[in-house]
Amino acid sequence: MPALFLARFAAILIAASTAAAFAADSALPKVADTIAERVRACTVCHGKEGRATSDGYYPRIAGKPAGYLYNQMANFRDGRRRNATMTYLVSNLPDAYLREIAAYFAAQHPPYPPPQTAAAPPAILERGRQLATRGDAAKNIPACTACHGNALTGVAPAIPGLLGLPRDYLISQFGAWQIGARQAAAPDCMAEITRRLNADDLSAVIAYLAALPVPANAAPAASAAGKLPLDCGSATPQRSAR
Repeated sequence: MPALFLARFAAILIAASTAAAFAADSALPKVADTIAERVRACTVCHGKEGRATSDGYYPRIAGKPAGYLYNQMANFRDGRRRNATMTYLVSNLPDAYLREIAAYFAAQHPPYPPPQTAAAPPAILERGRQLATRGDAAKNIPACTACHGNALTGVAPAIPGLLGLPRDYLISQFGAWQIGARQAAAPDCMAEITRRLNADDLSAVIAYLAALPVPANAAPAASAAGKLPLDCGSATPQRSAR
């Protein structure tokens, strides 16, 4: 009898705990299975709708060309870019899912914040403007506009805009290109261009870009105005076996 009693008592406890767990689960709010819900991990760092945060490091991903966003996630996944959090988030994601995420953020167009106040002297900002809009033929440095569009708002399908990026983020990315911590599909045009820029030129173009306002209704150009000045493996969405 004691054994039978204990068995029945255990069964009652199991049934009660199962019912309690079911009731607790039923009380949880239901979350819609949408891409907007599934990318909440992205917006923790990149801000609501991917609009960027105020800390100056995490970039805006909203409105960037879908091919560019896909390329960068694939770069983190495949080891061409290095960031522990990004690698952890995308390391096991297949191409189809990366493209879905990229398409979602490319379609977001929240307003841009005001540009950072320019602290650089006028001569430095002017040098930055020259590099960004005309380049430097003597140093074989093409203008930023030659690849990133006349308005510097990017070019579809995979070249990003340069406006609305914080100064600290620009510094970190140029530094990553210089030391090889950031790479792209070969030929790696940005790595080549960065090697041609000395410290003064880098400071100038970063100060100029960070101080530029973003025009209303900014969007990537539909296509490049002409042939790119360098062969560039990241100018189109990359191919992957995944």
